[in-house]
Amino acid sequence: MRAAEASPAGRTALPFTRPMHGFDYALYAVVVFAWSTSWIALKLQLGTIAPEVSLTWRFAIAAIVTFAVAIVRREKLSFAPSLHLRFAGLGVFLFSMNFVQFYHGGGALPSGLLAVIFSLASVFNMLLAAIFLRQPVERRTLIGAVFGFTGVALMFRPQIAGTDFDAHAAIGLALCVGGTLTFCIGNMLSASTQRRGVSVVGANAFGMAYGALLLAGMAIVNGETFAFDWSVTYVASLLWLAIVSSVIAFLAYLTLLGRIGSGRAGFSTVMFPVFALAISTIFEGYHWTILAITGLVLVMAGNWIVLGKR
Repeated sequence: MRAAEASPAGRTALPFTRPMHGFDYALYAVVVFAWSTSWIALKLQLGTIAPEVSLTWRFAIAAIVTFAVAIVRREKLSFAPSLHLRFAGLGVFLFSMNFVQFYHGGGALPSGLLAVIFSLASVFNMLLAAIFLRQPVERRTLIGAVFGFTGVALMFRPQIAGTDFDAHAAIGLALCVGGTLTFCIGNMLSASTQRRGVSVVGANAFGMAYGALLLAGMAIVNGETFAFDWSVTYVASLLWLAIVSSVIAFLAYLTLLGRIGSGRAGFSTVMFPVFALAISTIFEGYHWTILAITGLVLVMAGNWIVLGKR
């Protein structure tokens, strides 16, 4: 993807400073929708098949679909060994270990706290971009991220306040923070790979394949059997996670990351809990409190600060 675009004044605008365009907002909406609905599908996956095995099926399917997209679009699929090392890194950080950490850590924590932890991705992205990509921390994006993180924390405060933080919960918290940081490291790797002229489709296809291989290896080491649940619920949720939440969402998110920078793209993680609660309101009877509404206002304010006109 293009690392910079021309500004109206004729100057070159870097991804993390240029204004958002219509296509950027469309990508942002796709990411928020796809990953907001993934929480429901994930919930339907638990309890029948081991997490590493379910994740292996998910990213194996996603890799096959992404390779098919690459072939249809006549994308380049022949790369140097050095780039395959980068793709393997994407497999580790974006398409395997971050999910494994959340699967295992999330069992000891309420879903609300998971949403709050993952919303830290917007802050982690900015800090890591400053360290590895030498992008300055934009004050506007940082302020918006603080608004968003605070808003999410308020929306889920009742769940968080009722959490008993014993040693098991503390380990779960550490794993989920590690999962978020792992995801953000994958963001940096993807951004730097795009700067080398590698398409998101080709990089994702190989990254998902390497991630599926790593997950399969972990399942074998753990002694898991590669069982499959042929129930309609499991198959439907697996296909949703593989195609919508993996193929479509990651293509949209990583393209967005290359277009507008990691800090603003990462703010989409703050919006997932909002839409997840909206879905819960419809299907699970979630009741909005004054605290939750206040949190929603803060999240939307942060959204406006980060994504509004520069």
